[in-house]
Amino acid sequence: MQSKHNRFLRTQLLAWYHKNSRPLPWRKSSNPYHIWVSEVMLQQTQVNTVIPYYRNFLRHFPDISRLARSDLQVVLKVWEGMGYYARARNLHQAAQIVVEDFNGAIPDTWEDFRKLPGVGDYIAAAVLSIVFNRPYPVVDGNVKRVLSRLLKINTPVTTAGSIKRFKTAAADLLDQNHPGMFNQAMMELGALICKSRNPACDGCPLQKMCQAYRTDTVAEYPKRLKRRSTPQYQIAVGVVFKNSRVLITRRKPEGLLGGLWEFPGGKIKANETAENACVREIKEEVNIDVAVDHHLTQVKHAYSHFKITMDVFCCRYLSGRVKLKGPVDHRWIRLQQIDNFPVPKANHKFIPKLMQLI
Repeated sequence: MQSKHNRFLRTQLLAWYHKNSRPLPWRKSSNPYHIWVSEVMLQQTQVNTVIPYYRNFLRHFPDISRLARSDLQVVLKVWEGMGYYARARNLHQAAQIVVEDFNGAIPDTWEDFRKLPGVGDYIAAAVLSIVFNRPYPVVDGNVKRVLSRLLKINTPVTTAGSIKRFKTAAADLLDQNHPGMFNQAMMELGALICKSRNPACDGCPLQKMCQAYRTDTVAEYPKRLKRRSTPQYQIAVGVVFKNSRVLITRRKPEGLLGGLWEFPGGKIKANETAENACVREIKEEVNIDVAVDHHLTQVKHAYSHFKITMDVFCCRYLSGRVKLKGPVDHRWIRLQQIDNFPVPKANHKFIPKLMQLI
């Protein structure tokens, strides 16, 4: 595009944004820490889900020093239910680094900020442009969709190599004088107007400049590669009762659901019953022998790249001392205490039924 064309595009987009942007809570703040928290949350979660979590998080951790001083288990409990827990772990670790190495001031350069745990190109560009007015283009799913239609970009958005193409396009359009506002406007346009399905082209400020609209090919963009079928796993979990307490274990700090507490269990093998798998997994995982008393329920849960069907059993402790293979900690707790521990969302689907046994 010609620079004159780009200037007109920026003017139209920013005028639309000033008139139509949503009054989101983080947009009312100029605090770098607040903006950073919001962008971390928004990276994998929809806006309407984020809002109450954002407000609750800041109530518990109103500044970066408070977050840095807090125990990770407390942070994970506050984050509980939003998923992608590596975000919380990385944000907590990054806060500690900022307090220790930068005297609590969030770095305002790409080199320093980008090195922090969990800070990728998206987070770095978003925070640095919005808070410090640095000219870095943001490229997320919304921006890719807008650019692919605006410029008829045929590179599939789902390929790893596509990011360079979209970053180049975004950098070409970026308003150097108001980069943060422009980035937010691009993301907002994708969220409100240039949607995946049924885009509201009649209300788009860039309609006349959109190549896909002018060629009646909006529905063909963005280009995507076909997704592979989602893996499905069968899981067996045991709630082990010993006297008036139940056993919970804590996952290792890294990886999926890292640091969270759960009831022991694992994948069901081929030609194995869920009940037998429950007994076997508990023996392998925590070294105790149990007997299954009854089947509590079955729950289904979807993660980003796979789905599970979980059979939950109530079990009776028979013998053995807990020795952990996989988990890094364990507790024998009363069921009423489960709310004190951060647990995966899949567990929340059967905990209410479990509580009825009290």
